[in-house]
Amino acid sequence: MTDVARRFDGVHCPLVTPFDGDAVDHEALEALVDHVVDGGVDGLVPCGTTGEFASLDDAEYRAVLATTVERADGTPVMAGTAATSVKATVDRIDAAAEVGADAALITLPYFHGANDPAGDVAFVEAVADETALPLYLYNIPACVGRSLDADAVVELSGHDAILGVKDSSGDLNYFSELLRRTPDGFQLFEGFDSHLVPGLVMGATGGVNALSNVIPEPFVAAATAVDRGDVAEARRIHERHIAPLFQQCVEHGFAPATKAALRARGVLETDEVRPPLVGLDGTARDEISSLVETSVTAYR
Repeated sequence: MTDVARRFDGVHCPLVTPFDGDAVDHEALEALVDHVVDGGVDGLVPCGTTGEFASLDDAEYRAVLATTVERADGTPVMAGTAATSVKATVDRIDAAAEVGADAALITLPYFHGANDPAGDVAFVEAVADETALPLYLYNIPACVGRSLDADAVVELSGHDAILGVKDSSGDLNYFSELLRRTPDGFQLFEGFDSHLVPGLVMGATGGVNALSNVIPEPFVAAATAVDRGDVAEARRIHERHIAPLFQQCVEHGFAPATKAALRARGVLETDEVRPPLVGLDGTARDEISSLVETSVTAYR
């Protein structure tokens, strides 16, 4: 395993991008980085799905990465670099490398789908051949429109630049297949918050979990419990502190609900999102606020 791969063990936070009117709120982003690092996360993932990367222009994208890397002060940063072409993806990876990110996270193209799994393999290999950073593949079929075929992952795991996969499919059978079939040292991260504990028990390297923005402490505590073999404690943490808030966020939309939860915890002053996302109304905010209070009580 490479040194870079070793640095990405554990729980990683896919940061939201705070907004203030038409601009990115970099002061709020710095406060968020401080919050999750103080909460114990092992790494940061800016400009991913929860970070509303598709709503950022190129200048904003670069600035978010730069602020995150600078504020992280040595905490590993895996930059979201999703785009719809090989060139655009490589350009984003180059931008991430220029500001000091440690690795890049790429998706399959999310508008023109491959008409054959071989097309997806060709896309990823073309990016991997040109990348300036170690790569992690991001399987998120709900947003891309298709899953990264397990056979393709096995094939791609042999490329020197590709170190692992973040799987947000929510399909534990698929995740189990990847665990069985990929080589030792190939890293698999559970990206579905409610599957962090079962994924870790099955052998996941770690998690990249949106609600670690809000409540990093129980995510870190659950992972630590699994590491020491206390699955019962990890399950208790999951059922009491993670699962209820996760269900509410699924119901209301993850980025808006996560920002509402961050506002409820006092980490962010606003919960602004960009269209087509819509912020939560008063009732939904109240429900989220109550669950946040319950989730953090044991970790004060």
